[in-house]
Amino acid sequence: MTSPSTAAAEGSPRERSRWGVFGNLAFSVILAASALFNVGIAMFDTSMSWLMTSLNPDPMMVSAVQVATMAPMFLLTVPAGALADIVDARRLLLAAQVAVLAISIVFAGLVSAKLATPVNLLLTTFALGIGGAIAAPVWQLVTPKLVGKEDLDSAIAINNASYSVARAIGPALGGFAIAALSIDVPFWFYCIGNLAVVAAVVWWRAPRRVRETLPAERFSSAVRTGLRYVRHNRDMDATLLRAVAFFLFGSAYWALLPLVARSQMHNGPAVYGALLGMIGLGSIVASLGLGWLKDRLGPDWLARLATVGTIAALVVYGAAETLAPALAVSFLAGACWTLMMTTLFVSAQVALPDWVRGRGMAILLTAYFGAMTIGSAVWGKVASVWGLPTTLYVAAAGTLIGMAATWTRKLQTAAGQDLTPSLHWRDRAFVLAVDDDQGPVLVTVEYRVEREDRAPFLAIMQEIGQERRRDGAFAWNVFVDAGDVGRIVETFLIQSILELKHLRARVTKADQMVEAEAHKFLKAPPNAEFLIAPKRNRESRRKAPLLQPVTVAG
Repeated sequence: MTSPSTAAAEGSPRERSRWGVFGNLAFSVILAASALFNVGIAMFDTSMSWLMTSLNPDPMMVSAVQVATMAPMFLLTVPAGALADIVDARRLLLAAQVAVLAISIVFAGLVSAKLATPVNLLLTTFALGIGGAIAAPVWQLVTPKLVGKEDLDSAIAINNASYSVARAIGPALGGFAIAALSIDVPFWFYCIGNLAVVAAVVWWRAPRRVRETLPAERFSSAVRTGLRYVRHNRDMDATLLRAVAFFLFGSAYWALLPLVARSQMHNGPAVYGALLGMIGLGSIVASLGLGWLKDRLGPDWLARLATVGTIAALVVYGAAETLAPALAVSFLAGACWTLMMTTLFVSAQVALPDWVRGRGMAILLTAYFGAMTIGSAVWGKVASVWGLPTTLYVAAAGTLIGMAATWTRKLQTAAGQDLTPSLHWRDRAFVLAVDDDQGPVLVTVEYRVEREDRAPFLAIMQEIGQERRRDGAFAWNVFVDAGDVGRIVETFLIQSILELKHLRARVTKADQMVEAEAHKFLKAPPNAEFLIAPKRNRESRRKAPLLQPVTVAG
């Protein structure tokens, strides 16, 4: 829950509380702890930048703080998502948070002892960024265990609102603590927030993990598998494109809001804090009205409404010279940001089965952080050349173009699909002894259809091919026998016997329904064969440079 957006996706049906998600004790406890932690992060970030200006005011050194924070998010979020899918998520989260707590205590001690330097400040920031990169995708797996699917939208919206409020009040609290007390106070408060999260995770008892019947995936293979799954998942593809198109341009007002308050409105940090506060208030109100809006508009029109509201906010920010319109449009911007974030993150959650959820959400987080970071850097540079109002108008135009370019990309289309494993593929009894790492495996499936059914059957086979590639197949294709118009052969390769077993376990009930539609056209049951490349070693390669694969009928 400490990332910008976390969600609940799946859970067993349970009795709904009249208090909604707040009737769930575990969700409420972890939400409260993560809210305190998010305030601590905001205070910590503010104090880190301020401390660097005291230690070394060179703009390059000050900006290096942000680089040290974001670099681990780019480099490690996807690998961390893979790790979250193959190990116990709660233990991984606890380990990451304990490491962050230890590092934060050491650095707070250095600041108190007046031993902080630019070097240990940047090293600390980078180390904490690593911890955050590891924890971010894990939260995407933890929260689905806290609330049921029926509370998905509310859980995400409430968490987004909590995050927005924390980021709004944290900098103000950090600045006040530095001015009224001491520079080390925000760092100790950050330690307290870390301790609260660790205590909440220790207290919480996660549902028992389903016992795996297959060997765990290797780490490198898990990373590749996650990237491949998202690449061939149309629902995730649409979500990622919509996210990048929105955040790349919408990030402009986040990057330039301090300049709107200072240079354009000629005010100080108090006004900037007020604008951030209104953004947080808008987020809270949007989270309360999310269910009502979604019921009436649906996810696609809700996302478009949020985009239009963000365009309006960018335009008004570009023209605002007084406080009243800036406050009003900040409320609108915060509401629209929460609506868009919630819709996109729900769209990703419902498109991902459990086995790849950590990796899929990590890829979305990487897209989010990447678009926000690149967008912020670009808009800052553009503003230095073209000026603040023009830059905000250009960002508004880019947001409009992004919405038009992704208009046909539908969100949450997988919400009605059953992504639980179907396990309807029967195990193959191989005559020859084969090892799990032996491969590649060539799979051929022969189908028999009537001449008039060939075209609709081939159309469905393209959908099946997408599923095969998504779950682990490569070099997939389908061939028509020119001498026998009713004979169609599907072929694809699998990396190893173990990957073949994993593919069988990954086929969902939704996939089974697609296969059933294709089988309606068949005159006879399909016939599958497996050709497995034999083991190879240096000696055999010298004696027989060309080896024939072994054919095994299934």
